[in-house]
Amino acid sequence: MRLLTSPAVAIAAALLLINGVEGSQSERSRAVNHFAKRHPTYRAATRAQSSNTSEYRFFNNRTKPHLVESLPDVPFDLGEMYSGSIPIGERNNGSRSLFYIFQPKIGEPSDDLTIYLNGGPGCSSEQGFFQENGRFTWQPGTYAPVINQYSWVNLTNMLWVDQPVGTGFSVGNVTATNEDDITADFLDFFQKFQDLYGIRNFRIFMTGESYAGRYVPYISSAMLDKNDTTRFNLSGALLYDACIGQWDWIQAELPAYPFVKQHASLFNFNQSYMTELETTYEECGYKAYFDEYFAFPPTGIQPPKYMNYSECDIYNMIYYEAYNPNPCFNPYKVVDECPLLWDVLGWPTDLAYEPAPTTYFNRADVKKALHAPMDVEWELCSYDLVFAGGESDPGPEQQGDDSPNPTEGVLPRVVEATNRVLIANGDWDYLIITNGTLLAIQNMTWNGQLGFQSAPAKPINIQMPDLQWKEIFDAQEGYGGLDGPQGIMGVQHYERGLMWAETYQSGHKQAQDQGRVSYRHLQWLLGQVETL
Repeated sequence: MRLLTSPAVAIAAALLLINGVEGSQSERSRAVNHFAKRHPTYRAATRAQSSNTSEYRFFNNRTKPHLVESLPDVPFDLGEMYSGSIPIGERNNGSRSLFYIFQPKIGEPSDDLTIYLNGGPGCSSEQGFFQENGRFTWQPGTYAPVINQYSWVNLTNMLWVDQPVGTGFSVGNVTATNEDDITADFLDFFQKFQDLYGIRNFRIFMTGESYAGRYVPYISSAMLDKNDTTRFNLSGALLYDACIGQWDWIQAELPAYPFVKQHASLFNFNQSYMTELETTYEECGYKAYFDEYFAFPPTGIQPPKYMNYSECDIYNMIYYEAYNPNPCFNPYKVVDECPLLWDVLGWPTDLAYEPAPTTYFNRADVKKALHAPMDVEWELCSYDLVFAGGESDPGPEQQGDDSPNPTEGVLPRVVEATNRVLIANGDWDYLIITNGTLLAIQNMTWNGQLGFQSAPAKPINIQMPDLQWKEIFDAQEGYGGLDGPQGIMGVQHYERGLMWAETYQSGHKQAQDQGRVSYRHLQWLLGQVETL
């Protein structure tokens, strides 16, 4: 998500690099292959799935052109995987299309389909696929991709989509001015995707993070409008660090100072600046408003407030000051510090890396393998607006998207229709602050009542053993078994069809930061467990 626009984005090469950009692609590929031969995790992964297409559930003459047989620098069998572009719009001539990646479930087949959307607006869902919940993952600062032991593909068929048009590899004129427009494009794409792969009577789960907190409820509500369970059997939704309410006021300005106070040692501001922030917090009316409405049960409907950017923009006061004690400040995960880790996606924080050719999805061999448009310069998050409203009609989030906030209608409808919606927030996320998301929920009415009636308090106890790093621990004398169950990793609360989760030790990207916790979230969404 990139709601915040800052000059920090222009800072690049001075902060480079760990595991940097030295060497040619061919040299790197040889090194990765050499590493793979020595690493038993890779050898096990190679045996994990068959490359015999006769065993592939969705393989046929129509899907064959979309089959992904291999990916550069990924030295193990991909199993069954597809990607490509699907035209949208009445002309159906390819001038407008959405790009997707589809990984069927590992092991026993499932008639569940989980769709994952990244936010932005304009951020590619290749990030979710490659660094969050896909079958394999290439994390910042690491030498090569590895199998993701907590991949959602272990539980469900997974579909990642670049949307709206103008995002990632999805091409065409940007025409959308609201969520209804992008929803129409998405449902057009999705019906064609279902026709291509013969998908009928599947349970559909919509999931996403950040600005997808707007996409997911609107798309979900439109699916319910179709009243067609053969194609649109919407069965639940999951939102991570999601923009669901009025972001600038409710989810940013109001909770910003309490967040800094809670994490004072991470921000490391001097006492005089903390006093200045506290004064602004009180004099701008933030403290009185937060103290009154951050309550369980809610004290009433939260009145709209005028945002005084000239004197009361405490969120950006904190944001810009944070770069002084920590030049590598990362609003997505405030515990990060210098040096920034080299990232194959090229944009690990608000600071963008150069040179661009090191970006994995911009490589010609990667585009060819994924059947992606060769003439598109892939960006993790588009520098151009993906909504056409622009400054003339900026909408509630100043992004050219004039749709009302999801809490005002579509999100309650999805909760009431499915009774299976999870909203979770990472404790180390400054972009979408945990208590700001809770405050937005306290201003939402669903299933006959306003907000949560009691405060979240039930712990999330993760007893799943470590699988991702077990091999490393076992290889070190005296360390085997130290990477046991995590224990208490957050707080959960369920009322009237809505599950809330606060995730400890996580930033904005929960599936990336806390794979085991995210795995449990998905198990709940799919109805495999009833508590987290």
